[in-house]
Amino acid sequence: MLCSASSPTPPAGGHAAADHHARLRSAAARSDLPGALAAFAAMSSSASASPVLRTFTSLLKLCAARADLATGRAVHAQLAARGLSAESLAATALANMYAKCRRPGDARRVFDRMPVRDRVAWNALVAGYARNGLAGAAMEMFVRMQEEDGERPDSVTLVSVLPACADAQALGACREVHGFAVRASFDELVNVSTAILDVYCKCGAVEVARSVFDRMPDKNSVSWNAMIKGYAENGDATEALMLFKRMVGEGVDVTDVSVLAALHACGELGYLDEGRRVHELLMRIGLESNVSVMNALITMYSKCKRTDLAGQVFDEVRYKTRISWNAMILGCTQNGRSEDAVRLFSRMQLKNVKPDSFTLVSVIPALADISDPLQARWIHGYSIRMHLDQDVYVLTALIDMYAKCGRVSIARSLFNSAREKHVITWNAMIHGYGSHGFGKVAVDLFEEMKSSGRVPNETTFLSVLSACSHAGLVDEGRKYFSSMKDGYGLEPGMEHYGTMVDLLGRAGKLDEAWSFIQKMPMDPGISVYGALLGACKLHKNVELAEESAQRIFELGPDEGVYHVLLANIYANASMLKDVARVRTAMEKKGLQKTPGWSIVQLKNEIHTFYSGSTNHQQAKDIYARLAKLIEEIKAVGYVPDTDSIHDVEDDVKAQLLNTHSEKLAIAYGLIRTTPGTTIQIKKNLRVCNDCHNATKLISLVTGREIIMRDIQRFHHFKDGKCSCGDYW
Repeated sequence: MLCSASSPTPPAGGHAAADHHARLRSAAARSDLPGALAAFAAMSSSASASPVLRTFTSLLKLCAARADLATGRAVHAQLAARGLSAESLAATALANMYAKCRRPGDARRVFDRMPVRDRVAWNALVAGYARNGLAGAAMEMFVRMQEEDGERPDSVTLVSVLPACADAQALGACREVHGFAVRASFDELVNVSTAILDVYCKCGAVEVARSVFDRMPDKNSVSWNAMIKGYAENGDATEALMLFKRMVGEGVDVTDVSVLAALHACGELGYLDEGRRVHELLMRIGLESNVSVMNALITMYSKCKRTDLAGQVFDEVRYKTRISWNAMILGCTQNGRSEDAVRLFSRMQLKNVKPDSFTLVSVIPALADISDPLQARWIHGYSIRMHLDQDVYVLTALIDMYAKCGRVSIARSLFNSAREKHVITWNAMIHGYGSHGFGKVAVDLFEEMKSSGRVPNETTFLSVLSACSHAGLVDEGRKYFSSMKDGYGLEPGMEHYGTMVDLLGRAGKLDEAWSFIQKMPMDPGISVYGALLGACKLHKNVELAEESAQRIFELGPDEGVYHVLLANIYANASMLKDVARVRTAMEKKGLQKTPGWSIVQLKNEIHTFYSGSTNHQQAKDIYARLAKLIEEIKAVGYVPDTDSIHDVEDDVKAQLLNTHSEKLAIAYGLIRTTPGTTIQIKKNLRVCNDCHNATKLISLVTGREIIMRDIQRFHHFKDGKCSCGDYW
């Protein structure tokens, strides 16, 4: 009897085994760990469908992808029970799983037990070490695989070890890997060349990275991203933006990485129009739902001084992260919108978004700018409750805030309590003392800093030079300026030169200051000539003032402050025709004098006064108290300093001086506070000579301490004296 040609029917158990294996493979393809485990459990319970080695390795890959250490250990136990854990395929999968679950020690133990190791096993361990931040171990294994087992690295090995070179900032090792890649022709692979240029960028060798980039026969979007990001992170925003524009022009797919780098570059350069074009592009390619991109957009607009546009983007972000809030708060703080920054911080708390140290470092400077001691104490207490007060950056911000709120003694207490003093912490305290006129204390602290082994940086020297300037410590200032380069290899910048000119000018050494400017290794900026112009007003040197002003006007200042300063110098010298000439020039250029204001904050209310303003609800009481005050200080020797006012009668001059904003603010503070209370004033301009003299005498006749923060420094008036020693 002939049999049919049809295939034999498999046993029922065979169908079950195939089905279980198919289910497990399908679950693995979907990264469905629960489904894979269910299929594995069914397979284990079926006598005809016992798991095979590849079943275990599939499960281990899923465990690695999900960082499921507990399940991975269970699979390891199953392999050990079956005597399969030392098999090369299984051991490699185990090592990879442990490495991705952040257990590199366990990965190494599995690796060491392998009787035979192939290139895949070595690659797994090199990648595992690199992924876990153990750069040295990764590079060591890269060398050992060649020396001990004679395994030749492949492209996977190179792409695995190169990030370790970057983490270790091992430029020499990177060059060696690069050389190997060239000799083995692996540099023709786009992923290898991209990894090489990325490491060069991270090691600061951007020019070498660019040469690698330019020689690549094929580039993908990852290559472009790495090069653009490399430029951005190494401070070459111009080149980053140029390369991004070229990338777009060549039709390469733009991703979030390249957009983030481009937005960073636009922000650093202040290129608003370019930033807007990047904004339009990211909207077209659908990145408006990427919160990281939107956060970068907020930062870019803030750095371009358009917090209004940053605010619009912030409002459009549907799911705001803490970084979103931080970016917007910082943007407001850096653009002088301090009260908006504080309001945002309050909103953030109402939304139950937990602040971090960066949040506090962003909002504390806003409170420092507001200069309210009550709010300063509140944010300090808040940082303690959040256990962030000993974060070095938060602590430094608190020190700076208390100093700017006129509470330099509290700032020093915080400084003394710091477990760790970073260079920025020393800088903040030195600057705090200097801004309050305590130059000798600032210098002593600077010397203590050096004795502690902490190396000063450019900001440290700027702070100590400023302290010397405000305190008249000319010899010390000269010494510290010279030591910048001679003792520490630091190149003085424009601000350092400007501060030295200010130091010499305040001391009346105008010829030395002018000679110092002529010897500068760079073209002097507005700040340098501006410092000299201010000194010329102080010492009534018209000739040098004219020379300085001419240099300033050639540089095209945006504000009228220097024209006003020159006009005042002419006025003091009774050169009224020249005063009129300067004022006419201001009008033609559309420059205006910044109106002076002073604020005093009482019981969480900010009261702002302008010179001659009468719109305050207690204006009648304020002017009455001020009139009485003027009579009281005249009795102890006050004589109005009318040198800066012309074209009016003497009695009108005195009346104009008596209605200056700081005098109105002081009078209001005296009305609203109890005897003995310290009055604190903030002014947007430099305090004038007359108000400075008057405030000293007001502190004497009222028995009050008056702290006045002007645009340059703090003045502590007490018992008829000022902390500046009249050297301001």
